[in-house]
Amino acid sequence: MKKPTKYASVWDALADTPAEAANLKARADLMRQITEIVKESGWTQAEAARQCGITQPRMNDLLRGRISRFSLDALVNIATAIGRRVRVDIVAA
Repeated sequence: MKKPTKYASVWDALADTPAEAANLKARADLMRQITEIVKESGWTQAEAARQCGITQPRMNDLLRGRISRFSLDALVNIATAIGRRVRVDIVAA
């Protein structure tokens, strides 16, 4: 029987490369933070979509965590539309 592989995170397990895992982690983090802002603001999906400059179905995808439907670039644009500044930190692995 083969010993199971251990991964540092679920993203490392899903991704084919470390770069892809880093991109997934960054997108997931941005989506989580945008979702928190929407909830804290008390916006409906339609209101949140207007604030973010996207459609309500797209906002639904974001709030439901459908990560494959969003690029890192799109999430940065959404965060900026609601008055947030996105900062990227590079740290040693």
